[in-house]
Amino acid sequence: MTSSRKIYRLTGPDARSFLQGLVTNDVEKIDQGLVYTALLTPQGKFLADFFLSADTDGGILLDIDATSAEATLKRLTMYRLRADVTIEESPLKVARGTGDMPEGGLIDPRHPALGWRLYGDTDQSDGTDWTALRVAHCIPETGIELTPDTFILEAGFETLNGVDFRKGCYVGQEVTARMKHKTELRKGLKTVEITGQAPIGSDIRAGEKTAGTLYSQSGSKAIAYLRFDRARGVLKAETAELRWNTNPD
Repeated sequence: MTSSRKIYRLTGPDARSFLQGLVTNDVEKIDQGLVYTALLTPQGKFLADFFLSADTDGGILLDIDATSAEATLKRLTMYRLRADVTIEESPLKVARGTGDMPEGGLIDPRHPALGWRLYGDTDQSDGTDWTALRVAHCIPETGIELTPDTFILEAGFETLNGVDFRKGCYVGQEVTARMKHKTELRKGLKTVEITGQAPIGSDIRAGEKTAGTLYSQSGSKAIAYLRFDRARGVLKAETAELRWNTNPD
């Protein structure tokens, strides 16, 4: 299986400070390994998620889903203004795996089960069932669980090591910080048990009330966006039945 990713390379003396003022995580962490982060609207809603890593000669590699690459590049270009930074597409590809990490590989920071990523001349995966892993560990994916209506804390970005609350200002930071410190999350992504199947995007109902939306499915598990106050007992998504463990170990 090949990946559908694009790699961009940012160079120039302002590359780090440019990204630091835009993204949800601390760019300086690339000196220790791969960084998972997101770009938000000023209203705190999701635009794109990607990985950042230090290039061998001082640049920064940006690894992003191909479907959101063009729009993200335009957004970054808009923000660039007078910053001394150059953004170019890289010929590098990303390979992924969960077995022994090859030389030059980087650990996926979102969850230990997600293995490693390697930037080079191949985009081959090692055959891992990535959907099953994502569903089991509630890892959202661009274009499925991560949409323009998403608030990243509801999507689990804090657990996924995708946001840093000490790094200072970035676009959308005020809304994200307020959700962290002043409110209790009442909605969010959870892994649920499912019997049967239903299309991605199906409404989840608790009796007569809408309780959420169904997303990725694998075997007897699925990722669902839930309203926690309504997601009780047996839930329905078309003909499928769902249960959410409200008191996980």
